[in-house]
Amino acid sequence: MKVAFFDTKPYDKPSFEEFGGKQGVTFKYFETKLNEDTADLARGCDAVCVFVNDTVDAAVIDRLSELGVKVVALRCAGFNNVDMKHAYGKVHVLHVPAYSPYAVAEHTMALLLTSVRRIHKAYIRSKDFNFSLSGLTGFDLYGKTVGVIGTGRIGRVFIDICRGFGMNVLAYDKFPAPGLDNGDTVRYTDLDELFAKSDIISLHCPLTDETHHIIDEAALEKCKRGVVLLNTSRGALVDAEALLNGIKSRKVGAACLDVYEEESDLFFEDNSGHIMEDDTLARLISMPNVIVTSHQAFLTEEALMNIAETTVQNLKDFFEKNRCENELCWRGGTTETCRDGKCF
Repeated sequence: MKVAFFDTKPYDKPSFEEFGGKQGVTFKYFETKLNEDTADLARGCDAVCVFVNDTVDAAVIDRLSELGVKVVALRCAGFNNVDMKHAYGKVHVLHVPAYSPYAVAEHTMALLLTSVRRIHKAYIRSKDFNFSLSGLTGFDLYGKTVGVIGTGRIGRVFIDICRGFGMNVLAYDKFPAPGLDNGDTVRYTDLDELFAKSDIISLHCPLTDETHHIIDEAALEKCKRGVVLLNTSRGALVDAEALLNGIKSRKVGAACLDVYEEESDLFFEDNSGHIMEDDTLARLISMPNVIVTSHQAFLTEEALMNIAETTVQNLKDFFEKNRCENELCWRGGTTETCRDGKCF
């Protein structure tokens, strides 16, 4: 089995080579991202392996189908970069539904602690032997209310971490997790109450038409003044311009972002020698109360191994059994996990 592996980074290869070698899967690595101009690199391959910023739109899907590529194997959970409706009947789409919820949830808490305790500022100061405490006053997390939007695997792990700090949790999810709401320290509610009562809001939901810009100008207007916003899920959950205006007006007290709506041509690359043409991102990064990391929440040794193992197993299951439990299927206008192993 031969697989074209797009958007390759040095940290990808060791785990994929290990698991691919065990299962007889040969990866052909390309540093370039998959798009309409690069799709022909998959010629002669049975499948392509892609990540969050590869483009799998209608044009790419059509070209892959023409080349005889049968499978798009996502090495991530999200699939908003895939035109699932157009993929139906042309290519099978597999994903990794869970690789390490702890990695993302722990990174989210790390960002929160860094922000509210001014650790990033103290680190820079101490490098210059400046040990002044002026301007480094933070606040306790104990007793604060955190609003968690999305209570899947990652959201629930983040909630567990927050409970360990003695925080109260308001949760929102279209499909509530059974047993999570204890009627006291963790309670499901609607978005309006979550916005109004939360000191901190953390996003852990997938990007869909419903959740696109779930944090926009109207949402921020409902929030407490000084609210702290965390996003380690998908960039387009947040209207970046609205967030910037919220920070400037002091409505938003701090923002911690591991994702950004227009990140595809920026994140995962060294742009230090270039002029930043994205004015919104440049202004966000320049704000003293904004922390931006470059989509690294998933990046732990455990997660990389789990991603590789599951991706390779997905490919093996599909090509040997003609079915995969992690196949995505377009049904009735929505995307869901394939139930019968025969999406088309």
